[in-house]
Amino acid sequence: MKVAVGLSGGVDSSVAALLLKQKGYDLIAMFMRNWYDTTGTLHGDCAWEEDLDLAKMVARKLDIPFHFTDLSTEYRKRVVDYMFNEYGKGRTPNPDVLCNREIKFDAFLEKALELGAQKVATGHYCRTEMTQDGEYKLLQGIDSNKDQSYFLCQLNQQQLSRALFPLGELWKPQVRGLAQEAGLPTADRKDSQGICFVGKVDLPVFLQQKLKPREGDVVELFRDGTRKPIGKHNGAHFYTIGQRKGLNIGGHVHPLFVLSTDVKTNTVYVGEGQDHPGLYHSYLHIEEQDIHWIRPGLQLKKGETRPFRIRIRYRQPLQDGIVERYENGLGISFSEPQRGITPGQFAAWYLGEELAGSGVIASRS
Repeated sequence: MKVAVGLSGGVDSSVAALLLKQKGYDLIAMFMRNWYDTTGTLHGDCAWEEDLDLAKMVARKLDIPFHFTDLSTEYRKRVVDYMFNEYGKGRTPNPDVLCNREIKFDAFLEKALELGAQKVATGHYCRTEMTQDGEYKLLQGIDSNKDQSYFLCQLNQQQLSRALFPLGELWKPQVRGLAQEAGLPTADRKDSQGICFVGKVDLPVFLQQKLKPREGDVVELFRDGTRKPIGKHNGAHFYTIGQRKGLNIGGHVHPLFVLSTDVKTNTVYVGEGQDHPGLYHSYLHIEEQDIHWIRPGLQLKKGETRPFRIRIRYRQPLQDGIVERYENGLGISFSEPQRGITPGQFAAWYLGEELAGSGVIASRS
């Protein structure tokens, strides 16, 4: 079987290629350039030229053919423009989830198929398994500290049928060890951080490519229900729920946190202390068009409820809750109030180790 492995210049994708090579797959390496605009990026982060050089070195070390593909146009249209649009509406998107759905397992997959590959492989820490009915399960990686199933929560059956995840049964220290034993040039490279293929950014500066600053009020919400303007900001769309830094307002014993934003009135609402009740909610709603089931066989019928374990952000411990299907969408009621439920982010729900479905958070209460 011919497999295209996505080499990113990091240790995880390098070891994924190593393992597939050892198993005897007909392997080709592919590097995708998705972003090279440095506006708003912090110095030294995610320089794609360095990534490319390392990916080439790994391919040479493993003696596998190397291919370069430029997906920057698709990435801007399908990921970055989506980000700008969501922030402009006062929501906080997750570009990493979109990158996997729209780029790695769509645009990149198409390029791989054009080169004759039957499947694509990545360095994600997750697993797949086929049911007796021929459906693909998406399972958590066994390393709970590195499990990346959440980032793949929008994949469909066709995409999973083409995917290989060689690291799903490994722990991160094992991966580092394998890279060192094989003498891979990425063995000691630090894991990337920040926006997928963009890196760490100064978010307001990055967003100002499309979204203009606009002065508005910062309003403090007190625990007794009263409120008071306490300062100014340069645009509600530049702030995210739970944000602590960047408010630049003093005179408080405990830190201020963003509780919510209103882009229509251009208001940022804040509260003092990380235990402020305005940061915690027990319910979220997902609109009908944003509901996604990875396995069709697990779908809830309208009016049906079922207990799941839920995650509203990467690496958050799974939380108990009830998922209910409505005529106009889906609701999740948590057993315990959750901190920082954020419209625009993805909620994902699990049955045991299996990621069953996901959706874009529309509102919370």
